[in-house]
Amino acid sequence: MKILAAGDHFVQNGLLIDAVRRAVPGEVDFRELTLPWPVEPFGRVGEVDEASDVEDELIEALDGVEVCVTQMAPLTQRVLDASPSLRLFCVSRGGPVNANLEAAAKAGVAVTFAPGRNAVATAEHTLAMLLAATRRIPQTHADLAGGVWRGDYYMYDRVGPELEGSTVGLVGYGAIGRRVAGMLAGFGAEVLVFDPYVDDIEGLVGLDELLARSRFLSLHARATPETTGMIGAAEIAAMPAGSVIVNCARGALLDYDALCDALESGHLFGAAVDVFPEEPIPAGSRLLTTPNLVMTPHLAGASKETAVKAARIVAADVARYMRGEPLEHPANELIP
Repeated sequence: MKILAAGDHFVQNGLLIDAVRRAVPGEVDFRELTLPWPVEPFGRVGEVDEASDVEDELIEALDGVEVCVTQMAPLTQRVLDASPSLRLFCVSRGGPVNANLEAAAKAGVAVTFAPGRNAVATAEHTLAMLLAATRRIPQTHADLAGGVWRGDYYMYDRVGPELEGSTVGLVGYGAIGRRVAGMLAGFGAEVLVFDPYVDDIEGLVGLDELLARSRFLSLHARATPETTGMIGAAEIAAMPAGSVIVNCARGALLDYDALCDALESGHLFGAAVDVFPEEPIPAGSRLLTTPNLVMTPHLAGASKETAVKAARIVAADVARYMRGEPLEHPANELIP
């Protein structure tokens, strides 16, 4: 069997190949293709999103290949049409947005993915962003590095709240949201949750109540037609004055113009975001000049453990495929 490892500079080919060799007994014929992400940003390729623009290189590498393990390779209709031997396409990320699932199903190509691979890393980054925004860590570091001692940040009207005793609202309670909730409990915070798909937890409330009661708001939902733009001007205005918003999920969940308005007006004490409506952030974006906004370049899930877990999860499904067993993380259903 020929397997293509189409890794990149995060989920590297060495990690993918080592994981498959550990999971699959016997000899495997590997080919390798190294994609340019994250040195070169992902984007829309053909009809798929968040992919590396390497259709031509991928088509050449997939010649005679039955299984592909990757993170950012674009599984487009064009790639499928040119790759008749392909039967399994493993996307080592939490959502296979870089794969045309319907076209793959029609072509007899099963697609798998790696849910939960970055849950710990993203939860830890969320807490770091929440604390950075509340304690003004990036701003005060920049001031000190520039030789400015900002003692005025110690004034009562300029300091932020503590997590202990505060109410934190979580929108979404999947693998990441649950971990964030556990971490917040260690800080002594009260946690409220809005998630229409869960019903087995304490603190579950409607979105209106969550917004009205939460001094901190952290987003953990997937981007769907129902969740796109779910936190806009009206929702931000419904939060208590001096609140903090964190978004390490998807840029589509949050109205960023409304966020900037609320920061500029002072209604929000601060905000921290790892994801954006357009990535990279375009030159001239008001996000670059809005006060009290902490930003990181979509790297909440960036840890060594995330890359290793991602490779292990997809390798396990490669092994199931080779044994003729049902896949653990199927993203599509083959069409006879």
